[in-house]
Order: sequence, then C-alpha cells, then structure tokens
Amino acid sequence: MRYTKNGPQGYYFEDSAIGDEVITQGRTITEADIVNFGNVIGDFNPLHFDAEFMKSSMFGQRIAHGMLTLSFATGLGNMLGANLGTVLAFKGLNIEFKRPVFIGDTIRLKTTVIEKRESSKQPGGWITQKVEILNQHNDVVQDGTWAALIAYRPKEE
Repeated sequence: MRYTKNGPQGYYFEDSAIGDEVITQGRTITEADIVNFGNVIGDFNPLHFDAEFMKSSMFGQRIAHGMLTLSFATGLGNMLGANLGTVLAFKGLNIEFKRPVFIGDTIRLKTTVIEKRESSKQPGGWITQKVEILNQHNDVVQDGTWAALIAYRPKEE
C-alpha cells in the first residue's frame, strides 16, 4: 500500500508487472470461523459440523468450507492494501479445491501476475493473477486464477 497526500492508495495498473509475486501473512482457521461462516451462509453440512460423523470419513475430522477458505484468502489479500481505491471491477475467478483445510490449519495467499491487458474502453486495464492458497506446510489447498479491472494512474500523478 502506498500513502499519498489524500491518504492510503492501492497500486495502479502501471505498478504491476508480469511475474510480480506477493505472499500474505497467515490466518489460522478456528472452529468458531466454521460455525460463524456456516450460520451466515446456511451450510450445516456434517462435513463441517459433525465431529463424530467425520471421524469415520476419508478426512478423519471436520473440514472448513471451501468458500470460507477462499473468502479468508481474499481478505488476506485485501489486508495488503494493494487494491485500496484502485480495483474498479472484479471480472471473475477460476478456483480448484485441492486439499481439505482443517480446524487449526493456517492459510496464506500467494498471487502472481500472469497477464496484463490494457483497455481502451475502460478507465483501467485487466490484470489476471495466478492464485495459490497455501497451508502451514506450504501445500496448495486451492489454486486457480482471478482477474480484475485496475485503474490507470491519474494523469496528475
């Protein structure tokens, strides 16, 4: 995150280059996270809520919602401040769930800029990032891509 005369500011399209990589701080998944997330979205699947049922499952214990993991990773990315005031639109994502995330696992987000495309019709350009969500063992638990429209630097800067 950068600080300007008007306060904190994210990075502009021109500030990113192919190959730029960022890894966030960690976030440990708690039982309270799973319960709260399940309550918010209405997903009370035994995979997440029934410890006894899950003891005999292929995982051996409860797992976090895949969307909880993705949501927390998005939040970790936002905490970096790079998107503050410069992301104009989110185009979409393509994410694959690779491994389960358990209560007590710590996740981090790793992003790498893989594509930049200027736009003559928009006030910014499109940036696509490779996304990897890693656990405390550096195993990839989710990966894929996401893309966003990032503002061009104002002429006066």
